[in-house]
Amino acid sequence: MADLATTDTAPVDPANWTCPAPLRDQPVVVMGHGGGGALSAELIEQVFAPAYGNPTLAALTDSAVLGLGGTRLAFSTDSYVVRPLFFPGGSLGDLAVNGTVNDLAMSGARPTHLSAAFILEEGVELAVVERVARALGDAARAAGVTIATGDTKVVESGHGDGVYVTTAGVGLVPEGVDIRPQRARPGDAVLVSGPIGQHGVAVLSVREGLEFGVEITSDTAPLADLVAAMLAVTPDLHVLRDPTRGGLGASLNEIARASGTGVRLRERAVPVPDEVANACGFLGLDPLYVANEGRLVAFVPPEHAEAVLAAMRAHPQGTGAALIGECVAEHPGMVVVATGLGGTRVLDLPLGEQLPRIC
Repeated sequence: MADLATTDTAPVDPANWTCPAPLRDQPVVVMGHGGGGALSAELIEQVFAPAYGNPTLAALTDSAVLGLGGTRLAFSTDSYVVRPLFFPGGSLGDLAVNGTVNDLAMSGARPTHLSAAFILEEGVELAVVERVARALGDAARAAGVTIATGDTKVVESGHGDGVYVTTAGVGLVPEGVDIRPQRARPGDAVLVSGPIGQHGVAVLSVREGLEFGVEITSDTAPLADLVAAMLAVTPDLHVLRDPTRGGLGASLNEIARASGTGVRLRERAVPVPDEVANACGFLGLDPLYVANEGRLVAFVPPEHAEAVLAAMRAHPQGTGAALIGECVAEHPGMVVVATGLGGTRVLDLPLGEQLPRIC
Protein backbone atom coordinates (compact mmCIF):
# COMPACT_ATOMS: atom_id res chain seq x y z
CA MET A 1 0.00 0.00 0.00
CA ALA A 2 1.13 3.57 -0.55
CA ASP A 3 3.55 5.16 1.93
CA LEU A 4 1.59 6.50 4.92
CA ALA A 5 4.17 9.13 5.91
CA THR A 6 3.15 12.78 5.99
CA THR A 7 4.99 16.06 5.62
CA ASP A 8 4.32 19.45 7.17
CA THR A 9 3.00 20.81 3.91
CA ALA A 10 1.40 17.81 2.21
CA PRO A 11 -0.68 15.49 4.41
CA VAL A 12 -1.52 12.14 2.87
CA ASP A 13 -4.99 11.95 1.36
CA PRO A 14 -6.45 8.45 1.99
CA ALA A 15 -8.51 8.84 -1.19
CA ASN A 16 -5.27 8.56 -3.16
CA TRP A 17 -4.07 5.33 -1.55
CA THR A 18 -3.64 2.39 -3.88
CA CYS A 19 -3.59 -1.32 -3.12
CA PRO A 20 -2.53 -4.21 -5.38
CA ALA A 21 -5.44 -6.39 -4.21
CA PRO A 22 -9.16 -5.60 -4.45
CA LEU A 23 -10.77 -4.36 -1.25
CA ARG A 24 -12.85 -6.94 0.61
CA ASP A 25 -15.95 -4.71 0.64
CA GLN A 26 -15.78 -4.19 -3.13
CA PRO A 27 -19.28 -3.06 -4.25
CA VAL A 28 -18.87 -4.47 -7.78
CA VAL A 29 -17.63 -7.74 -9.23
CA VAL A 30 -13.85 -7.85 -9.78
CA MET A 31 -11.72 -10.51 -11.46
CA GLY A 32 -10.71 -11.88 -8.06
CA HIS A 33 -14.28 -13.05 -7.45
CA GLY A 34 -13.69 -15.77 -10.05
CA GLY A 35 -10.29 -16.86 -8.79
CA GLY A 36 -11.19 -19.63 -6.36
CA GLY A 37 -9.78 -17.77 -3.33
CA ALA A 38 -11.19 -15.75 -0.46
CA LEU A 39 -13.15 -13.40 -2.72
CA SER A 40 -14.82 -16.35 -4.46
CA ALA A 41 -15.70 -17.87 -1.10
CA GLU A 42 -17.22 -14.60 0.09
CA LEU A 43 -19.28 -14.28 -3.09
CA ILE A 44 -20.69 -17.76 -2.59
CA GLU A 45 -21.27 -17.39 1.15
CA GLN A 46 -22.76 -13.89 1.04
CA VAL A 47 -24.70 -13.90 -2.24
CA PHE A 48 -25.46 -17.33 -3.67
CA ALA A 49 -25.79 -19.57 -0.61
CA PRO A 50 -28.32 -17.27 1.13
CA ALA A 51 -30.29 -16.93 -2.11
CA TYR A 52 -30.53 -20.70 -2.71
CA GLY A 53 -30.45 -21.92 0.90
CA ASN A 54 -30.64 -25.73 0.99
CA PRO A 55 -28.72 -28.52 2.76
CA THR A 56 -27.43 -30.07 -0.45
CA LEU A 57 -25.74 -26.85 -1.56
CA ALA A 58 -24.48 -26.13 1.96
CA ALA A 59 -21.90 -28.91 1.66
CA LEU A 60 -20.07 -26.75 -0.95
CA THR A 61 -18.41 -29.73 -2.63
CA ASP A 62 -17.26 -29.86 -6.27
CA SER A 63 -20.27 -32.04 -7.06
CA ALA A 64 -23.49 -32.71 -5.18
CA VAL A 65 -24.33 -36.29 -4.25
CA LEU A 66 -28.06 -36.97 -4.62
CA GLY A 67 -30.14 -40.00 -3.70
CA LEU A 68 -32.64 -40.64 -6.50
CA GLY A 69 -34.75 -43.79 -6.76
CA GLY A 70 -32.32 -45.85 -4.73
CA THR A 71 -29.34 -44.66 -6.80
CA ARG A 72 -26.66 -42.23 -5.65
CA LEU A 73 -25.84 -39.69 -8.34
CA ALA A 74 -23.14 -37.05 -8.41
CA PHE A 75 -24.18 -33.87 -10.23
CA SER A 76 -21.96 -30.92 -11.17
CA THR A 77 -21.80 -27.93 -13.49
CA ASP A 78 -19.01 -25.57 -14.52
CA SER A 79 -18.35 -22.78 -17.02
CA TYR A 80 -15.15 -22.37 -19.02
CA VAL A 81 -13.84 -18.99 -20.17
CA VAL A 82 -10.16 -19.74 -20.73
CA ARG A 83 -8.13 -17.28 -22.76
CA PRO A 84 -6.62 -18.19 -25.20
CA LEU A 85 -8.92 -20.93 -26.51
CA PHE A 86 -5.98 -23.17 -27.48
CA PHE A 87 -2.78 -23.69 -25.50
CA PRO A 88 0.04 -26.26 -25.27
CA GLY A 89 -1.46 -29.59 -24.27
CA GLY A 90 -5.11 -28.65 -24.50
CA SER A 91 -7.95 -26.30 -25.38
CA LEU A 92 -11.25 -24.92 -24.18
CA GLY A 93 -12.91 -28.12 -25.43
CA ASP A 94 -10.68 -30.39 -23.35
CA LEU A 95 -11.20 -28.30 -20.22
CA ALA A 96 -14.98 -28.27 -20.64
CA VAL A 97 -15.01 -32.08 -20.43
CA ASN A 98 -12.15 -32.84 -18.07
CA GLY A 99 -13.07 -30.14 -15.57
CA THR A 100 -16.62 -31.41 -15.05
CA VAL A 101 -15.62 -35.09 -15.25
CA ASN A 102 -13.04 -34.47 -12.53
CA ASP A 103 -15.51 -32.61 -10.30
CA LEU A 104 -17.73 -35.70 -10.45
CA ALA A 105 -14.79 -38.01 -9.80
CA MET A 106 -13.88 -36.07 -6.65
CA SER A 107 -17.07 -37.50 -5.12
CA GLY A 108 -15.94 -40.98 -6.12
CA ALA A 109 -18.43 -41.09 -9.00
CA ARG A 110 -18.07 -42.79 -12.35
CA PRO A 111 -19.09 -39.99 -14.80
CA THR A 112 -21.58 -41.07 -17.45
CA HIS A 113 -23.25 -38.11 -19.23
CA LEU A 114 -22.56 -34.42 -19.87
CA SER A 115 -24.43 -31.47 -21.34
CA ALA A 116 -22.61 -28.81 -23.35
CA ALA A 117 -23.87 -25.25 -23.77
CA PHE A 118 -21.98 -22.87 -26.09
CA ILE A 119 -22.12 -19.07 -25.92
CA LEU A 120 -20.70 -17.71 -29.18
CA GLU A 121 -19.73 -14.15 -29.95
CA GLU A 122 -20.96 -12.73 -33.23
CA GLY A 123 -18.06 -12.69 -35.68
CA VAL A 124 -16.11 -15.67 -34.33
CA GLU A 125 -14.95 -17.93 -37.15
CA LEU A 126 -16.95 -21.12 -37.56
CA ALA A 127 -13.69 -22.98 -38.03
CA VAL A 128 -12.73 -21.99 -34.47
CA VAL A 129 -16.10 -23.15 -33.12
CA GLU A 130 -15.74 -26.45 -34.97
CA ARG A 131 -12.22 -26.93 -33.60
CA VAL A 132 -13.46 -26.41 -30.03
CA ALA A 133 -16.43 -28.73 -30.59
CA ARG A 134 -14.23 -31.48 -32.03
CA ALA A 135 -11.80 -31.19 -29.10
CA LEU A 136 -14.75 -31.42 -26.72
CA GLY A 137 -16.10 -34.51 -28.45
CA ASP A 138 -12.69 -36.20 -28.53
CA ALA A 139 -12.18 -35.48 -24.82
CA ALA A 140 -15.61 -36.89 -23.99
CA ARG A 141 -14.86 -40.13 -25.81
CA ALA A 142 -11.49 -40.39 -24.08
CA ALA A 143 -13.17 -39.91 -20.70
CA GLY A 144 -15.88 -42.48 -21.49
CA VAL A 145 -18.79 -40.04 -21.19
CA THR A 146 -21.62 -39.15 -23.56
CA ILE A 147 -22.60 -35.60 -24.56
CA ALA A 148 -26.33 -36.16 -24.14
CA THR A 149 -27.75 -32.66 -24.63
CA GLY A 150 -26.70 -29.07 -25.22
CA ASP A 151 -27.58 -25.53 -26.17
CA THR A 152 -26.21 -22.65 -28.25
CA LYS A 153 -26.59 -18.91 -27.78
CA VAL A 154 -25.05 -16.01 -29.75
CA VAL A 155 -24.25 -12.59 -28.27
CA GLU A 156 -23.45 -9.39 -30.14
CA SER A 157 -19.90 -8.62 -31.22
CA GLY A 158 -18.01 -7.04 -28.34
CA HIS A 159 -20.17 -8.72 -25.69
CA GLY A 160 -18.27 -12.00 -25.44
CA ASP A 161 -14.81 -13.39 -25.99
CA GLY A 162 -15.20 -15.75 -28.93
CA VAL A 163 -16.45 -18.92 -27.27
CA TYR A 164 -17.59 -19.77 -23.74
CA VAL A 165 -18.73 -23.27 -22.78
CA THR A 166 -20.76 -24.56 -19.84
CA THR A 167 -20.92 -28.26 -19.12
CA ALA A 168 -22.98 -30.14 -16.55
CA GLY A 169 -22.57 -33.80 -15.74
CA VAL A 170 -23.88 -36.76 -13.80
CA GLY A 171 -22.21 -39.90 -12.54
CA LEU A 172 -22.89 -42.92 -10.37
CA VAL A 173 -21.46 -43.08 -6.84
CA PRO A 174 -20.61 -46.63 -5.64
CA GLU A 175 -22.11 -47.97 -2.44
CA GLY A 176 -20.02 -47.37 0.66
CA VAL A 177 -18.20 -44.35 -0.80
CA ASP A 178 -18.44 -41.12 1.20
CA ILE A 179 -15.90 -38.58 -0.01
CA ARG A 180 -16.21 -34.98 1.17
CA PRO A 181 -13.97 -32.37 2.79
CA GLN A 182 -15.69 -32.65 6.17
CA ARG A 183 -14.28 -36.20 6.52
CA ALA A 184 -10.62 -35.18 6.84
CA ARG A 185 -9.20 -36.54 10.12
CA PRO A 186 -5.94 -35.95 12.04
CA GLY A 187 -3.48 -38.60 10.95
CA ASP A 188 -4.70 -38.70 7.34
CA ALA A 189 -1.93 -38.82 4.76
CA VAL A 190 -2.07 -36.04 2.16
CA LEU A 191 -1.24 -37.31 -1.34
CA VAL A 192 -0.99 -35.48 -4.66
CA SER A 193 -1.27 -37.34 -7.94
CA GLY A 194 1.58 -35.63 -9.79
CA PRO A 195 3.58 -32.49 -10.53
CA ILE A 196 1.71 -29.23 -10.00
CA GLY A 197 1.48 -25.88 -11.77
CA GLN A 198 1.76 -26.97 -15.39
CA HIS A 199 -1.69 -25.88 -16.59
CA GLY A 200 -1.58 -22.32 -15.29
CA VAL A 201 1.93 -21.68 -16.59
CA ALA A 202 1.11 -23.25 -19.99
CA VAL A 203 -1.89 -20.94 -20.46
CA LEU A 204 0.03 -17.87 -19.29
CA SER A 205 2.98 -18.57 -21.59
CA VAL A 206 0.76 -18.50 -24.68
CA ARG A 207 -1.41 -15.61 -23.51
CA GLU A 208 1.54 -13.34 -22.79
CA GLY A 209 3.90 -14.67 -25.48
CA LEU A 210 6.47 -15.79 -22.90
CA GLU A 211 9.23 -18.28 -23.62
CA PHE A 212 10.97 -20.22 -20.86
CA GLY A 213 13.43 -22.24 -22.93
CA VAL A 214 11.20 -25.32 -22.94
CA GLU A 215 7.53 -25.76 -23.82
CA ILE A 216 5.35 -26.20 -20.74
CA THR A 217 2.21 -28.18 -21.53
CA SER A 218 -1.05 -28.32 -19.63
CA ASP A 219 -1.76 -31.36 -17.46
CA THR A 220 -5.47 -31.41 -18.45
CA ALA A 221 -6.76 -34.98 -18.21
CA PRO A 222 -9.76 -36.97 -16.92
CA LEU A 223 -9.18 -38.49 -13.48
CA ALA A 224 -12.13 -40.87 -13.03
CA ASP A 225 -10.09 -43.99 -13.87
CA LEU A 226 -7.38 -42.94 -11.41
CA VAL A 227 -10.01 -42.48 -8.69
CA ALA A 228 -11.46 -45.91 -9.51
CA ALA A 229 -8.00 -47.45 -9.04
CA MET A 230 -7.69 -45.74 -5.66
CA LEU A 231 -11.16 -46.90 -4.58
CA ALA A 232 -10.23 -50.46 -5.56
CA VAL A 233 -7.66 -50.34 -2.75
CA THR A 234 -10.16 -49.01 -0.23
CA PRO A 235 -13.56 -47.30 -0.49
CA ASP A 236 -12.63 -45.34 2.63
CA LEU A 237 -10.97 -42.38 0.92
CA HIS A 238 -11.81 -39.40 3.13
CA VAL A 239 -11.31 -36.44 0.77
CA LEU A 240 -10.55 -35.89 -2.92
CA ARG A 241 -10.18 -32.50 -4.55
CA ASP A 242 -8.86 -31.35 -7.92
CA PRO A 243 -6.77 -28.22 -7.26
CA THR A 244 -7.89 -26.02 -10.16
CA ARG A 245 -8.43 -22.29 -9.50
CA GLY A 246 -6.28 -21.22 -6.56
CA GLY A 247 -4.12 -24.32 -6.96
CA LEU A 248 -3.06 -26.75 -4.27
CA GLY A 249 -2.91 -23.99 -1.66
CA ALA A 250 -6.56 -23.02 -2.04
CA SER A 251 -7.75 -26.65 -2.05
CA LEU A 252 -5.89 -27.52 1.16
CA ASN A 253 -7.24 -24.43 2.90
CA GLU A 254 -10.80 -25.27 1.86
CA ILE A 255 -10.44 -28.80 3.22
CA ALA A 256 -8.87 -27.62 6.48
CA ARG A 257 -11.64 -25.10 7.07
CA ALA A 258 -14.47 -27.49 6.15
CA SER A 259 -13.15 -30.23 8.45
CA GLY A 260 -11.89 -28.07 11.31
CA THR A 261 -8.48 -29.74 11.15
CA GLY A 262 -5.01 -28.50 10.31
CA VAL A 263 -2.73 -29.50 7.45
CA ARG A 264 1.04 -29.76 7.67
CA LEU A 265 2.71 -29.66 4.24
CA ARG A 266 6.33 -30.53 3.48
CA GLU A 267 7.45 -28.07 0.84
CA ARG A 268 10.27 -30.20 -0.56
CA ALA A 269 7.91 -33.17 -0.97
CA VAL A 270 5.57 -31.27 -3.30
CA PRO A 271 6.48 -32.20 -6.91
CA VAL A 272 7.07 -29.00 -8.88
CA PRO A 273 8.68 -29.42 -12.33
CA ASP A 274 11.87 -27.41 -12.79
CA GLU A 275 10.40 -25.52 -15.72
CA VAL A 276 7.37 -24.53 -13.63
CA ALA A 277 9.54 -23.52 -10.68
CA ASN A 278 11.76 -21.41 -12.95
CA ALA A 279 8.80 -19.74 -14.66
CA CYS A 280 7.14 -18.98 -11.32
CA GLY A 281 10.40 -17.60 -9.95
CA PHE A 282 10.76 -15.34 -12.98
CA LEU A 283 7.15 -14.12 -12.74
CA GLY A 284 6.97 -13.85 -8.95
CA LEU A 285 4.31 -16.57 -8.63
CA ASP A 286 3.92 -19.28 -5.99
CA PRO A 287 3.44 -22.67 -7.70
CA LEU A 288 1.28 -23.79 -4.76
CA TYR A 289 -1.35 -21.31 -5.98
CA VAL A 290 -1.08 -22.08 -9.71
CA ALA A 291 -4.02 -23.93 -11.26
CA ASN A 292 -3.97 -27.58 -12.33
CA GLU A 293 -6.46 -29.43 -14.57
CA GLY A 294 -5.29 -33.03 -14.33
CA ARG A 295 -4.20 -33.46 -10.72
CA LEU A 296 -5.92 -34.44 -7.50
CA VAL A 297 -5.13 -34.18 -3.81
CA ALA A 298 -6.30 -36.97 -1.52
CA PHE A 299 -6.71 -37.33 2.26
CA VAL A 300 -6.30 -41.03 3.02
CA PRO A 301 -6.40 -42.93 6.35
CA PRO A 302 -2.80 -43.67 7.35
CA GLU A 303 -3.29 -47.46 7.32
CA HIS A 304 -4.20 -47.30 3.60
CA ALA A 305 -1.82 -44.55 2.48
CA GLU A 306 1.03 -46.74 1.22
CA ALA A 307 -1.24 -49.02 -0.81
CA VAL A 308 -3.22 -46.11 -2.28
CA LEU A 309 -0.02 -44.31 -3.24
CA ALA A 310 1.26 -47.46 -4.98
CA ALA A 311 -2.02 -47.77 -6.91
CA MET A 312 -1.77 -44.14 -7.97
CA ARG A 313 1.80 -44.56 -9.20
CA ALA A 314 0.76 -47.64 -11.21
CA HIS A 315 -1.83 -45.58 -13.13
CA PRO A 316 -0.86 -43.39 -16.13
CA GLN A 317 -2.40 -40.31 -14.49
CA GLY A 318 -0.61 -40.87 -11.20
CA THR A 319 2.96 -41.87 -12.06
CA GLY A 320 4.31 -38.79 -10.26
CA ALA A 321 2.17 -39.23 -7.14
CA ALA A 322 3.75 -38.23 -3.83
CA LEU A 323 3.09 -38.08 -0.11
CA ILE A 324 3.31 -34.35 0.69
CA GLY A 325 2.00 -33.97 4.23
CA GLU A 326 -0.52 -34.96 6.84
CA CYS A 327 -3.71 -33.81 8.49
CA VAL A 328 -3.17 -32.72 12.11
CA ALA A 329 -5.20 -31.66 15.14
CA GLU A 330 -3.05 -28.57 15.68
CA HIS A 331 -3.86 -25.17 14.13
CA PRO A 332 -7.40 -26.16 13.00
CA GLY A 333 -8.51 -24.55 9.76
CA MET A 334 -4.95 -23.61 8.80
CA VAL A 335 -2.31 -24.97 6.43
CA VAL A 336 1.30 -24.76 7.62
CA VAL A 337 4.28 -25.45 5.34
CA ALA A 338 7.59 -26.86 6.56
CA THR A 339 10.06 -25.07 4.29
CA GLY A 340 13.24 -26.44 2.80
CA LEU A 341 15.28 -24.18 5.10
CA GLY A 342 13.87 -25.72 8.27
CA GLY A 343 11.33 -23.01 9.06
CA THR A 344 7.56 -22.89 8.77
CA ARG A 345 5.11 -20.55 7.09
CA VAL A 346 1.37 -20.25 6.92
CA LEU A 347 -0.14 -21.06 3.52
CA ASP A 348 -3.24 -18.90 3.55
CA LEU A 349 -6.24 -18.93 1.24
CA PRO A 350 -5.36 -16.59 -1.65
CA LEU A 351 -7.46 -13.45 -1.98
CA GLY A 352 -8.13 -13.81 -5.69
CA GLU A 353 -6.29 -15.51 -8.54
CA GLN A 354 -2.69 -15.06 -9.63
CA LEU A 355 -3.65 -16.04 -13.18
CA PRO A 356 -7.24 -15.20 -14.17
CA ARG A 357 -9.07 -16.86 -17.09
CA ILE A 358 -7.15 -20.15 -16.91
CA CYS A 359 -10.19 -22.43 -17.07
